[in-house]
Amino acid sequence: MERKLESTSDGNPAHDARNTIKRGRSAGSSVDFRVSYERLTDRDFQRLSSFVREKTGITLSEVKKTMLQARLQKRLRELRMASFPEYCQYLFSPEGADAELDNFINAVTTNKTDFFREPHHFDYLVSTAIPYLAEHGLIRHHFLNVWSAACSTGMEAYTLAMTLGEYALTNHGFSYSILGTDISTRVLAKASRAVYKEEDVEPVPMPLRKKYLLRSTDRAARLVKIGPELRSRVEFRQLNFMREHYDLGQRFEVIFCRNALIYFDRETEFEILTKISRHLVPGGFLFLGHSESLNGFQLPFDAVSTTIYRKRLGEE
Repeated sequence: MERKLESTSDGNPAHDARNTIKRGRSAGSSVDFRVSYERLTDRDFQRLSSFVREKTGITLSEVKKTMLQARLQKRLRELRMASFPEYCQYLFSPEGADAELDNFINAVTTNKTDFFREPHHFDYLVSTAIPYLAEHGLIRHHFLNVWSAACSTGMEAYTLAMTLGEYALTNHGFSYSILGTDISTRVLAKASRAVYKEEDVEPVPMPLRKKYLLRSTDRAARLVKIGPELRSRVEFRQLNFMREHYDLGQRFEVIFCRNALIYFDRETEFEILTKISRHLVPGGFLFLGHSESLNGFQLPFDAVSTTIYRKRLGEE
């Protein structure tokens, strides 16, 4: 026999959603909450994509509609919600925005990353960039500050740590620190844990795996953890590129911002690059992704190699 739930609505969509969550999660509930989701309508897609752009700067074209629908269906299941309009009501309410915004951003952002992705960048860093910085007196006290912007799950930041750790072995007195930032709290939590599947670390050369990675005592789990020496060199923080100011408290000699700018329109891309530039010392190096460039932007950089730029000396 079907059983109907009595309405407890007070007209507030945030309260309705909260009550729905409580009903769905209450211990011992006899309600079998199974939902068949309708498709994401064009109207709701436009509302949600506008919200994504407002909060993150990321542009979602119409071809991303299916992706957005699939990712948000998981949130609907977790919240025990029956439809996308119900989710929109909750998300756009003051209470819902506070409670759900991070989860929404985690759901809709793309976090593709690998260890030693675009390896020529790391070769250039130690063979050319660091010697240039040292020659021009830009590395104070032999200490290099690196920012891994849009760092995702930390693979880029730990690749930098391995690369610089190896460089330090043959360059007495050299030291470094790495800041990794991302908008997604979910990927930052994974980056801080520093635990990865064995297949994730396959791009890491075997000598570096043996030196810097720890295997799980449970061999069946097939997990590895970044060693404590590297973890001590890396800090992770949340940063939304759409902030007016990036409160990082320092400037860097090297910034990696790779394969993130492709998700923004040209105007937003320029605004982000302008703010990033302020955190790079004159003479410092900016590394972009393989499909990104500074062409067409009035920015104080010179191209020095493929997708690698140096900030002009004398430019602040």
